[in-house]
Amino acid sequence: MLSLYFIALCLGILVLLFVSDKNVSFLRNFSILLTGGIFVYSLNLLLLFDASSYDFQFVTPCSFGFEALSTQFSFGLDGVSIFFFILTTLLIFLCTIFILDEKLLRYYLINLLLIEILLLLVFSVLDLFLFYIFFESILIPMYLLIGTWGSRERKIWAAYLLFFYTLCGSLLLLLGILYIGLSIGTNDIGVLLKYNFSEKEQYFLWLAFFLSFASKVPLFPLHIWLPEAHVEAPTAGSVILAGVLLKLGIYGFLRFSLALFPQASIFFAPLIYILGGAGVIYGSFAAIRQTDMKRIIAYSSVAHMNLIVVGLFCFNALGLEGALLQSISHGFVSSALFFIIGIIYKRYKTRTILYYGGLAQIMPLFSTMFLVFTLANIALPGTSSFVGETLVLLGIFKMNARLGAILATSVVLGGTYSLWLCNRIIFGNLKLNVGSDLTPQEFTVLLPLGLLVIYMGLCPNTWLAYVGATIKFIVTMFYFL
Repeated sequence: MLSLYFIALCLGILVLLFVSDKNVSFLRNFSILLTGGIFVYSLNLLLLFDASSYDFQFVTPCSFGFEALSTQFSFGLDGVSIFFFILTTLLIFLCTIFILDEKLLRYYLINLLLIEILLLLVFSVLDLFLFYIFFESILIPMYLLIGTWGSRERKIWAAYLLFFYTLCGSLLLLLGILYIGLSIGTNDIGVLLKYNFSEKEQYFLWLAFFLSFASKVPLFPLHIWLPEAHVEAPTAGSVILAGVLLKLGIYGFLRFSLALFPQASIFFAPLIYILGGAGVIYGSFAAIRQTDMKRIIAYSSVAHMNLIVVGLFCFNALGLEGALLQSISHGFVSSALFFIIGIIYKRYKTRTILYYGGLAQIMPLFSTMFLVFTLANIALPGTSSFVGETLVLLGIFKMNARLGAILATSVVLGGTYSLWLCNRIIFGNLKLNVGSDLTPQEFTVLLPLGLLVIYMGLCPNTWLAYVGATIKFIVTMFYFL
């Protein structure tokens, strides 16, 4: 079943390669139908998924046999990966709708489809070495996306930062994977989950994996590349960065650091608490002092993602479930906020807050959407972020009340920069009177994200039911240590 997604996307890229750049209507219609069809088909996975099982489902075996080499691996999804898989298909679909008037449209669409293929492969492949290959391969199309379609003069520098920070951070990951393959004789994740690594092996391998995942999250102080990449990236690039790419680090911590090396995870947990706590406070205060709208949301992402990492290392079901739900919620909310910033940047060609004010007078629908997602960003009850953030904080309090009290200040700080930004943009005196309200295309992009934010906030048990069995399986590993 999973192979159909990859085949469809590869065929889509082949079609786009042979279509003329002048045939804009075909490029638009074909890309929307392809990515929309893949998203709708991915929802079928939820209907067929057995929420009571923690095993990998929809397992699709693959093999490549050569005279000198025979390789066998498989793809599959569990409660950790299924929502990341579907989130990827949704955001790529929305990005496809949003960029239909961009320059070099054909190459832009090819690049997006390539990113989607690699992300879906990362979240579904059950071979550790292939995971590393796809994990790192995403850097190439992201580099092209920022460097080619970026909006400002420093876009090449931002692309280099993204490339080298995340690539250099993964060198130890490759060494760790090679060690596992040579010492155990397999890179199959299903087999590795049942293998008991020695204490020394866990410490070495945990550190080898840590730097790669921490730079992807990004965990403080490895966050330097993120604000620069967001500011210089096009809107679709920022959406993919915040919505999915940052989740690769969360997925790596859950899938490998916690599941394969539980003893080392407990040993190094204080390091996570220090770095994650510092990232939450630093990211929040850094967001307050920014004047560029994208930088505010970028530093907000730093704070939210560092809080999620601390929740992961609480070693209880509350923290793990909250971290997973907050990751998905952050994908909805941050993506919507970057879409919103991209919408007004199209009209005014500036992201400096000083030039804005009173947009509610001329753009009421836009302002309503902005307010909804701002309230979601500060975890207002009834929104998706409230569920995830509350569970994360409860998990942290259960593990360490003092740390929980310190990190709970992120709620107040989040409200400070989020409401300040929203108030400056949509309320007050009107400063620029040349804008129009949301177009049908822009409304179509924002509406599903808004509905998902509210649906998750009002019906969290629907989402928790899918992740419960997998989270329980991970948590039980720590009961025997």
